[in-house]
Amino acid sequence: MSTQPVGDVAAAGPEIEENAASDARGGVRWLFVVAILSGSFLLFLVQPMIARMALPRLGGAPAVWNSAMLVYQALLLGGYAYAHWLGRVSLRHQAMIHLGVLALAALWLPIGLMDVTPPPDGEPAIWVPWLLGASIGPLFFAVAAQAPLLQRWFAASAPALNPYALYAASNIGSFGGLIAYPLLVEPNMALSSQSLLWSAGYAFVILMVAACAWALPRGAARAERQVPASPAPGWRRVGHWIALAMVPSGLMLATSTFLTTDIVAVPLLWVLPLGLYLLSFTIAFATRRAVADTITLIAPVTILMFGGVMMGGQHEYPFLNALIALTLLFAVAVALHTQMYRLRPDPDRLTGFYLAMSVGGALGGVFAGLVAPVLFDWTYEYPILIVAAGALAPRAFLLGAIARLWRGSPRAEAVGTAVTIAITLALVYIGMFNPGGMLGARAENIAFLALGAVGVVTVGTRIPYVVVLMGALFLFGVYRSLMLTIDGDIRTRSYFGVYTIRDYPDQQIRTLAHGTTLHGVQFVGDRVRRTQPTSYYMPGSGIGLALQALPELYGQNARVGAVGLGTGTLACYAMPGQRWRFYEIDPAVVRIARDRGKFSFLNDCLPDADIALGDARLSLAAQADDSLDLLALDAFSSDAVPMHLMTAEAFETYGRVLGERGLLLVHISNRFLDLEPVVFATARGGGWYGGKLTYHPQPGDHSEATTSDWIALSRDPAVFAELVSRDGDWQAIRARRKVEAWTDDYSSIVPVLRPLLSEFRD
Repeated sequence: MSTQPVGDVAAAGPEIEENAASDARGGVRWLFVVAILSGSFLLFLVQPMIARMALPRLGGAPAVWNSAMLVYQALLLGGYAYAHWLGRVSLRHQAMIHLGVLALAALWLPIGLMDVTPPPDGEPAIWVPWLLGASIGPLFFAVAAQAPLLQRWFAASAPALNPYALYAASNIGSFGGLIAYPLLVEPNMALSSQSLLWSAGYAFVILMVAACAWALPRGAARAERQVPASPAPGWRRVGHWIALAMVPSGLMLATSTFLTTDIVAVPLLWVLPLGLYLLSFTIAFATRRAVADTITLIAPVTILMFGGVMMGGQHEYPFLNALIALTLLFAVAVALHTQMYRLRPDPDRLTGFYLAMSVGGALGGVFAGLVAPVLFDWTYEYPILIVAAGALAPRAFLLGAIARLWRGSPRAEAVGTAVTIAITLALVYIGMFNPGGMLGARAENIAFLALGAVGVVTVGTRIPYVVVLMGALFLFGVYRSLMLTIDGDIRTRSYFGVYTIRDYPDQQIRTLAHGTTLHGVQFVGDRVRRTQPTSYYMPGSGIGLALQALPELYGQNARVGAVGLGTGTLACYAMPGQRWRFYEIDPAVVRIARDRGKFSFLNDCLPDADIALGDARLSLAAQADDSLDLLALDAFSSDAVPMHLMTAEAFETYGRVLGERGLLLVHISNRFLDLEPVVFATARGGGWYGGKLTYHPQPGDHSEATTSDWIALSRDPAVFAELVSRDGDWQAIRARRKVEAWTDDYSSIVPVLRPLLSEFRD
């Protein structure tokens, strides 16, 4: 049997105790990591889930979702402020109070909306906050406080460890919830099951918080109030934190808007900017600093070069542009969040730090989501936030020689600034006007590259660098947008996006585009040409054939409804004696369609058109039974598919309003979604008979005819048979893939996504 000298045993004692303490700290760390991660996961899972629950009841009007966003921001701010306030009491009382708040909020389980229907004339700004606050407010508030509160507890439980690293875990959880909902939860679970899943997760969070409370220090440290020992930050430092948080938050929303408006409108694209925004926190707050520091070092160059490229908006390469925009957002978010991390206070002040961060995030969201659509007719918030990012990003010269050049003396810096301004103005002028044709056809590109070279020299300065950045953005896109703005009514913006009117004199047409999606075409000239149906609404299309068949199907006094106004093209199918009603959610579209100086379909063909403004499903729900003969659904051609208009419950509403002999036309032309299987599944379960007509432009058609897919449905097989017998190559509706019928309890666009790359092949 071997023996160990007594002295060696004594020497090993401290080492054993140190290892035991290290193991204990490691166990505490993982306990807090799991607790924070699970809370953040639930927080990002609940927002899209509640949105799905609210859509059939509240509709998709912008006032509804703007109010909802403000509710979420207010609850998040409230949770962070509550966590900060708890610092006034001892750790023991903090644990007791927070567990009590969690238990009290559990009375609202299972999570869901209250069984209350808003009145038709209810004001969304009042009704929506009340409904969401009363339905999920306590739960959202309690979970929102998790990240800052548990980090404070962790700092008290393991003083030797960095509590800010837990914020990285928090954002991993947020990212997991963000990705899990559209890709895993929504496609595989009904809303009722989602509610139960979230409620079970909430119970798990309570258990984890209780375990964290149990791990808090014992004795006097637990019972005494934790008084901050470090000096309080000044207002300038707090303002700096808020600005550093505001710009990435606003840029995340602005990137989503800019991509879908000026680059490519792809479903679920919003997930990528938000996901990268969350991952930037994980990198910026990580214990290992190499990745964050490297991205931060090259961020000014990335902002300068990629910002200018994005302003160019080259639509020939949509996915390359999307990749550049996402890279730019990620670089900005990592750089500014890294700067926040560098300016972080001591752990005893961390809740105030996170409160300031939350205020900045909320301000960025309000600016990009609420203020910008009202102030601007284009996504001007995008270049504004890029410039702000350039001004706030940490500065470091790329080469020592450049640093010595700028820092030689105050006079050298002033001269350098003046020279930079002069060179920038000259290059912008040359790029815009190319005097004397000195640079040929590529003057703009050459000037931009020269600006990039000047910008690299100015990296490390503030004013000269920002001047060059502004020049690059202005040259490569902002001035073109300003020209359209100065021209007046060419462009209109609402909460639904940017609408641009373009004239093509050679083709004698005028178009309306919603971002990158064409929403209407009209010939200019005499009345005969102006009233010709164009694009998806040709006489040989499904909707064209159905509207021409109305006198034979329903007599001279047919009643017609159309969901989606666009430029008002369908109005030119109206015949004397018929009664028409359009359903349009966006007031900006109504103003465009009624303005004879823009599009004259309504003025020429149906000057007294009845237009119901608001969510179509809610408007139809309030309509009398058997009040329409034909209803056209034309709201699914862009990336933002209003799923609540395609559910079985929505089709029941259509069937009630149409009556037994009514005819329902569904426009399913879409670059990214194959909606035919959804309609097939819903029609089969609802007793509808129908078929699909794919129209291709014919040799005798005018130049603005477009391929279109329309599905016609009726609960009376005789009506559908009579429509089919008239004309057109109607085919049976097919389900090329297995898709369940959408309902108010279940829907997902993931199963019906088309292969995206196939849409951009030559």
